[in-house]
Amino acid sequence: MKKLKLQCVYYLIFTVNLVSKFLVFFYLRKLWLGLWNINLGKRTAIHSTVKFTHISNFSIGNNSTVNNGCLLDNRKGIYIGDNVNISHNSKIYTLGHDIDCSNFKAKGASVYIDDYVCIFSNVLICPGVSIGKGAVVMPGSVVVKDILEYEVVGGNPAKFIRYRNKNLTYKLDHRYWLAI
Repeated sequence: MKKLKLQCVYYLIFTVNLVSKFLVFFYLRKLWLGLWNINLGKRTAIHSTVKFTHISNFSIGNNSTVNNGCLLDNRKGIYIGDNVNISHNSKIYTLGHDIDCSNFKAKGASVYIDDYVCIFSNVLICPGVSIGKGAVVMPGSVVVKDILEYEVVGGNPAKFIRYRNKNLTYKLDHRYWLAI
């Protein structure tokens, strides 16, 4: 019975992602995802091929964008601020397994991404990471630990490169239909 219940949950998540993919207009996608307690701020874009691994446990602020091909493992919660850009094919994980546990027990923690963060394409963010205000994660990086405010990091694992300008006032609006 437990296995059947879990299979039904996976079917529901698959359906949420599938329907979202075909909702071309951002306000319709926002309404649809809102039904499943996936909270999107004003002028925020979740593009059509973004995949969620859970319903609920997700919140994103105003003027933010999650581009196509991103995987959002929101089983333990993903919380994103305002004016955040997450580029193509990035993955944010909140749950994994304890490789030293004899029964391979699941473990994880929420991911927090503050305002004005820029995450370039093909980035992997591990469970429990916090990314500070104005931080930048360069393409292809693997983020395994917290990033401080305005740090620019890159590599595998991501390491400090330099600090970013702290005078950030822009407002993003990347709501383009059928964007690649």
